[in-house]
Amino acid sequence: MNRKMLIIAIGTLLVDQISKIIVSSYLNLGESIKVIKNFFYITLCHNFGAAWGLFDNSKIPIIIGTIIAILLIYHFIFCFKKNLRNNIAFGLLLGGLAGNLIDRIVFGYVRDFFDFFIFNYNYPVFNVADIAIVVGVILLIYAIIRGEDVNGDSSKKRKRKTRQVSSK
Repeated sequence: MNRKMLIIAIGTLLVDQISKIIVSSYLNLGESIKVIKNFFYITLCHNFGAAWGLFDNSKIPIIIGTIIAILLIYHFIFCFKKNLRNNIAFGLLLGGLAGNLIDRIVFGYVRDFFDFFIFNYNYPVFNVADIAIVVGVILLIYAIIRGEDVNGDSSKKRKRKTRQVSSK
């Protein structure tokens, strides 16, 4: 892990934890602040499961799964091209996973507060760590499509070698 990635991960973790502390200190569980009527609210919720409340009340398996995910991500760091976008992607993933892991270990749940109503649908409440994880995954998918992972690099090398052999 390089310095930029580490700074992004720590920065993400800090923003996540500070935002959760601020919201938790101003709102009681279930309480809302209207930001944009019928669209965006700050609502303090406790998520005892994973994304969208899946695996509700499965604290230990989710903690173990998160630790395994962090270890796998650390492994995959070395399988991708070293560039700023990939550093940002891995930093966001690691910081986001760490932020929710800390909540789950300390409190037994994750503190969520971004609450959106989109086309009369109340989207599941989420937090800064969740945003970081989603953006990190999107950036890594983009990197894979561009061939910046190990498999992409090797397939490009094979194509170049094939072209050189056939042109001789």
